[in-house]
This record gives sequence, structure tokens and C-alpha cells, in this order.
Amino acid sequence: MNIIMILLAFNFILIIHELGHFVVAKLSKIKVEEFSLFVGPKLFSFTKGETTYSLRLFPILAYVKMEGEDEESESENAFNKKPVWVRAAVIAAGPLANILSAIILITICFYISGFQTMTISKIGEDSPALRAGLQVGDEIIEYDNKRVYQPLDLQQFLYISKGKPTNIKVKRNNEVVELYIEPQVIPSTKRYMLEFTLNTESSKVNVVESVSKGGAADKAGIQKGDRIVKINGEDVNDYNSLRAALQQYGNSSVVVTVERNGEMLDLEATPVEAVDMEQYNVGFAFGYTKGSVLASLKQGTVFAYSNVRLVPYTLGWLFTGKASIAEMVGPVGIVSSMNDAVNTTTSTIDAILTILYMTAYISVAVGATNLVPFPALDGSKLVILAIEAIRRKPIPIEKEAIITTVGFFLLIGLSIFITIKDIANLFGFSF
Repeated sequence: MNIIMILLAFNFILIIHELGHFVVAKLSKIKVEEFSLFVGPKLFSFTKGETTYSLRLFPILAYVKMEGEDEESESENAFNKKPVWVRAAVIAAGPLANILSAIILITICFYISGFQTMTISKIGEDSPALRAGLQVGDEIIEYDNKRVYQPLDLQQFLYISKGKPTNIKVKRNNEVVELYIEPQVIPSTKRYMLEFTLNTESSKVNVVESVSKGGAADKAGIQKGDRIVKINGEDVNDYNSLRAALQQYGNSSVVVTVERNGEMLDLEATPVEAVDMEQYNVGFAFGYTKGSVLASLKQGTVFAYSNVRLVPYTLGWLFTGKASIAEMVGPVGIVSSMNDAVNTTTSTIDAILTILYMTAYISVAVGATNLVPFPALDGSKLVILAIEAIRRKPIPIEKEAIITTVGFFLLIGLSIFITIKDIANLFGFSF
């Protein structure tokens, strides 16, 4: 059931994009010859007005075919006969539909489940944050000379900077305070895990927040709300001692003592091996809050803006070598990541909210990426239209077709590479 919901969510992103083009084209009185759900051989179709609506065999993608988009047409309702600003609006409508739908979806998530703020709620003992002079209640506004709007921004900037010592600005009592922080660099290591997450907001330590379905903890019978108190009879009083105990025994079977509803239970579990990337610890946690619809909408808009901004940052990191194409993911990787995330949930509503959140995140990325001026993407078409507006003469459709075709094959090549990489990762290989 989960995988069906994930596939529907993935297709929703692509269909919303094409619907954006379709709706604005119709409003602009452009003849839409076909609107198709999915690709491949036609399974079913009907015609209403001048448009054929189709359902095709392979359940992925969607497309809109407008008269005069890829060929010359003399009809007054053809795409190529409309003013530049109308054509630009039709092209931009796809990416903007993705971004707008993401704001709606994430607002629903935030209203139901709440959202993280940029305010520090907890600081670890002897942590980089404590040594830097950060305090509970500080609102993080800038890291490494870059504005931060959501916790993900900080994580991204930490990763790209490889945890280098840098400045951090906070708002404290309505004043901006600049501090200097030296993150703790945790080298890449092999570790052993029970495949659960801990509740960082709980007043008690080592309380299980979620359990991966089918994972080591799930097989052992560990449940959400359990408090891990011992590993093989040894007390584990915090996350570090829990992690150290698991490292000590490797992938050998261990007895995990949990406190559940006031009772102590001994459960047998076998940790699984994982390889951690190098990590960077700043030693503080962000607060969590629930708000009104308007507060959730405001935070949803911030979420969308922040993730749109991430696209040009990422392109810059790719060109400077701070990020690698090998770290990019395609449809296979996206579906796999969504499935992994859903498998950590413990209820249907949590699974739905997780899918909605990831759908919103991916939809923003799709919308913003499509605005990049790369051949075959909507952004390049907008650039071509801008050139036409400046020179007051359209670029010959044959030349535009050449540009689009070259870009298309480059994108196909990149997609094949990423898909092969994603499939290799699924089977435990990497390159």
C-alpha cells in the first residue's frame, strides 16, 4: 500500500507540472491538441472540444501538446502566434504550479504535525554550541555568512563547509549577536545500528521515537515509546553510551533491555552494519511548535523559498566541486528514499504526512530546477523568449529545436547515469 501511495505522489508532482502549462494555455486560448496522463501506447482517450485527453500504458510522466509549440502554425490559436508574455506565462506555469502545490502540501503537514523553528531548545554539555556561547532561546539567523531560514539550511551549509570553524549569528532579546563556532567533525566510520530513531524532545534519554519496519529493532520487538536502558546488562545512560555499546558488540546478537509502561523487558536483537558519512555536530537542537493555519502557511512559504534558493546554491557547489553529480538522485532513488522514510512511521496518518512532506520537498525541487536555463528545461525556453523580446524577432524554430534536442540528450544521459547509480545503491553497490 505504501509503495502505491509513493508512486501516486511521485506522479502527482509531474502531473501538477503539466497541469500548470495546460490551464494557462487554455486560459490564453491556445489550442491544446492533447493532454496525456503517463506515456507509451494509448489505453484510452476521449475528445472534448479541441483537446484529446489520453491515458497511456506506462504509469509515469504526463505531457501537454500545444499547436505551434514545436512546429510553425498559422492558426491564431497556435502557441507560436501568441505574444511573448503569453508564451512565457504558459512556460512558467509548470514550475510555478509545482512550487505552489508544494506550499499547499507542506502547510497541511505543518498545521497537522507542527514544524521546527530556528530557535534553540536544547544545548549539549561540553558541545561546540556551549563553547561558542550559544544559549537556549537564541534564534539562528545566519551561518557561515549565509542566511538560514529552516534547519535544513544549516545542515546543508554544515555539510558543504565540511564543518569548518565559522561565524554564526543569532537573535537574542531582539538584538543580533555574532559568535564563532567550531563544529565537531565526526569522521566517516563503520557503525552498528538497531534501525530506530530517538526522541530528542523527551525529558528522558534514549526514548524510541520511530522504528524502521522490518529493521533490526522491529524484528526484536522494540516499539515506539520504549526507553533503552541496557545493552547486554550494561547501563546506557545517554545516546553516546548506547552507540558505544552497539559498536562494542558489532553485528553479534545482543540483549536490549527496554522500559515499557513501567516494566523492564529483555529483547534479543542483531544490529546491522552501516557506513556513516563524515558528520558535523554543533551540539544543539531546534524547538518544535504547532501554529494556526496562517502561521503554518507562512512557514510553508519559507520552506518553499528556502528550497528554491537551494537549487542555485547546488549548481554552484557542483561547479566548484563541493558537491558531486554522484550525490544526485533520480526517480529510483527518490522512490527508495520515500519508501525508507515511510517505513520508519508507526501509523497510517504518519505515513501519509511523511509522503506529503517529501512530495512537497521534491515538488519544489522539480519546479525550481525546471527554471534553470539549461536546454530542454522550461528555464531555457524562458531565456529564448526573453531574447526574442529584446531583439523583437523570434529565433527560428529549427535553431530552437536543435538547442532543445541537444539539451534533451544531455539530460537523458544524465538520467541514465543517475538511474544506474540509484539501482546499484539499492543492491549495496556504489561508485
